[in-house]
Amino acid sequence: MSMIFFACVVRVRDGLPLSASTDFHFNQDFLECRKRLKALSSVLAQYPSRGTARGRDLCIHFLSAGDIACMAICSSTYSTIMAFCFLEELQWEFAASYDTTSISLASRPYAFIEFDNVIQKVKCHFNRARGSQTKANWEKVEEELKFRPPVQLKLEDTELMNGMANGGHTGVHVEVVPTYRMQPVTPLGILSLVLNIMCGALNLIRGVHLAEHSFQEDREGISNVIAFLLPFLACVFQCYLYLFYCSARKVKTFALFFSVCSCNVYLYGLRNLWQIAFHIGVAALSSYQILTRQLMEKQPDCGV
Repeated sequence: MSMIFFACVVRVRDGLPLSASTDFHFNQDFLECRKRLKALSSVLAQYPSRGTARGRDLCIHFLSAGDIACMAICSSTYSTIMAFCFLEELQWEFAASYDTTSISLASRPYAFIEFDNVIQKVKCHFNRARGSQTKANWEKVEEELKFRPPVQLKLEDTELMNGMANGGHTGVHVEVVPTYRMQPVTPLGILSLVLNIMCGALNLIRGVHLAEHSFQEDREGISNVIAFLLPFLACVFQCYLYLFYCSARKVKTFALFFSVCSCNVYLYGLRNLWQIAFHIGVAALSSYQILTRQLMEKQPDCGV
């Protein structure tokens, strides 16, 4: 059955369990997986913020941020993206309920036992959830997993982790999925960067020059100053988006292009039609270059 079987919240620095769901699974595979989860929780500080330990029938997913980490035992067929959606929801709920001071001062296991009901509620929701209910968060998490894949462990390796936590020298085989690079910059891409920098500089110069007169003489011209400075910032961010990969790239690209178009239309009168067409054209070229420059290598399917 494809589902989440167990979830818990632990303190990253020492693996102290803070809260956990109530489980009614007593088969040997599950109990063994629980032991391995406990071993893994004690060494989470050594790993990146996201990770997955896979076994034949069960797998452990973990997501850490700040002082806490959320962990889940799921069936191997359960969607990896959905599992991390669940862990993000759990993390948000816990962070909204407890501050870092109370977390760091906790001295006994399951000090936040009242949070168990929240874990159980969220777990049941995700076990019953269907497509449209989690679509928005699904797309966000999917994008993040492509950009920063979770570290991949073998579930069998967690047997060795207790030795590491107790000062042993046994090594654990950790297979990290490589971080992919962007495709090489093209000559047309370099041209778009140069034109973008030039447009940004023109907007900044005009904006600063107009600001001097607006603050001294005409305060109504402040809106025109803003209309020059916003495209300057948009040009800077367009250069960044072309050079570096980030999540929600397409949405940001269209938002920047729309802001450049809107501001230039607003500036009609201070700019003629040819100038407006030039600035919008450069923004369009930059947007096209951003959207067509992809990762060098397609990410593997994230367990879906």
